[in-house]
Amino acid sequence: MIHSTNKKGGLVTELPAWQALKEHVNEIEKTHLRDLLHDEARCMGLIKECEGIYGDFTRQRVTQKTLELLFELAEQSNLRGKINAMFNGEHINSTEDRAVLHIATRAHRNQKIFVDGKDVVPDVWEVLDKIKAFSDKVRNGEWLGVTGKPLKNVVAIGIGGSFLGPLFVHTALRTEPVAMRCSRDRSLRFLANVDPIDVARALDGLDPEETLVVVVSKTFTTAETMLNARTVRSWLTSRLGPESVAKHMVAVSTNLKLVKEFGIDPENAFGFWDWVGGRYSVCSAVGLLPLSLQYGFDLMQEFLAGANNIDEHFKNQPYQDNLPVLMGLTSLWNVSFLGHGAKAILPYCQALSKLAPHIQQVDMESNGKGVDINGVRLPFETGEIDFGEPGTNGQHSFYQLIHQGRVVPCEFIGIVRSQQSVYLKGEVVSNHDELMCNFFAQADALAYGKTPEQLRSDNVPDYLIPHRVFTGNRPSMSIMLPSCTAYTVGQLLAIYEHRIAVQGFIWNINSFDQWGVELGKVLASKVRTVMNSARTRDRKILPQDGFNYSTTRMINKYLEGKTQVLYPEGHDSFPIDMLRSGN
Repeated sequence: MIHSTNKKGGLVTELPAWQALKEHVNEIEKTHLRDLLHDEARCMGLIKECEGIYGDFTRQRVTQKTLELLFELAEQSNLRGKINAMFNGEHINSTEDRAVLHIATRAHRNQKIFVDGKDVVPDVWEVLDKIKAFSDKVRNGEWLGVTGKPLKNVVAIGIGGSFLGPLFVHTALRTEPVAMRCSRDRSLRFLANVDPIDVARALDGLDPEETLVVVVSKTFTTAETMLNARTVRSWLTSRLGPESVAKHMVAVSTNLKLVKEFGIDPENAFGFWDWVGGRYSVCSAVGLLPLSLQYGFDLMQEFLAGANNIDEHFKNQPYQDNLPVLMGLTSLWNVSFLGHGAKAILPYCQALSKLAPHIQQVDMESNGKGVDINGVRLPFETGEIDFGEPGTNGQHSFYQLIHQGRVVPCEFIGIVRSQQSVYLKGEVVSNHDELMCNFFAQADALAYGKTPEQLRSDNVPDYLIPHRVFTGNRPSMSIMLPSCTAYTVGQLLAIYEHRIAVQGFIWNINSFDQWGVELGKVLASKVRTVMNSARTRDRKILPQDGFNYSTTRMINKYLEGKTQVLYPEGHDSFPIDMLRSGN
């Protein structure tokens, strides 16, 4: 097992390039973006056109010297070596002794990617071929429900990476013309939250005779997912009989024993591997199965090809022309040196409305760590707080803060050709042009701001000037995609996955485990046991149950508010019934 460290070992803060960048901050503090943007040579060097994508870094608070120092930090941190170790299948997830190979899930059939001496690409394509065969059968009516009806509705049950990534891709493609034709008369819904409201909404209006359920859980033990799966199984069997499970439920899991015990035929289980982390799993069966059922495998193969294109770009391009590397380095500069602990992801495309929630998980679960890969406590904070909304909605929400409050580096994402074009007679510009006018304007507004002198020349009264000054000098970057298609959505996904890895590699943390999500799960299990005891015996929670005063009192207050304290015996209560009864 190879432990990923920087070339000299120790903390990244001890590297000469880190110290040089800290000193360089003083130079940058003397600059303003309104001046930097007038330097044409600098701007030319900060605009990158790669793989059909236009990347503009000119509004980052960097100079050529900043970039050179960041590239030197990358060298001293052994960034290239760590990237190669990932692509070579080395066990860079050292705390779990695993390789990190989500890139293999979108490899071309003729590529070779090895883990522990074995080429895993044939295994990947065995699953992909199985997904194609099954999704084709369902879509063409060869696979029917237990009553002989076609299965045109899919409910995908999963949480975290089993939900957010597939939802992002589905939302991105729903209104793309080719995808719309491929998905005509079909529906795809997701069920993630254990809240029965989510169950009710996922099943509302669906005919069980026409519904296929995909249960996504690597171990088939995830508490929320399995409770939701049992609930939906009851919904199916109460209406169609126990034999319906074989025709109406399939699984994405590696635990065939539990899949079979649940009642799903192991032949209808689609596997993946421990070297695919949940938040990086959308290109595996986790995302490909439900998305192929909705859009067809051929279209989803284009999505995989887009992600693979960026994988190869990330692996092979030099730092100065490498989009994920440039995004990762400039973002690290903003976090670790300029002190900006958040970033806004702002797609000017409604189809990308679920990008920010997905990246929120990928980034914050990956890089929200307090120790380096060797277990040494870090003397700085890692990770960023991610948030975002599509433009122009966000402009009427939180842009006030990013223009005149806290400095939040922004990532603007624009689309050249809209999925749905509208141009009304008599209007000055088309609807999409109007959207993109805001895309261009907001980045400049953040960079330039507005000075008191400019306000006075606009005859703004003196008493209003302090309120209407915009300091500017607020960093951002802009990406333009030629269109929002399956291929470019795959590219965008891979860009963000790899830029997050770049930051983690340089901070020298493990971006591929997530121990921080475990403690709450353990404590919830304890509460579950006591809750069951209280609701089956009609008793209060007592101090000896092991909770502090606050938790004990709060649980009892919750139980007092239930319309029915004791659990009913002998019948199932379905989501809509739960909502009506108050349970």
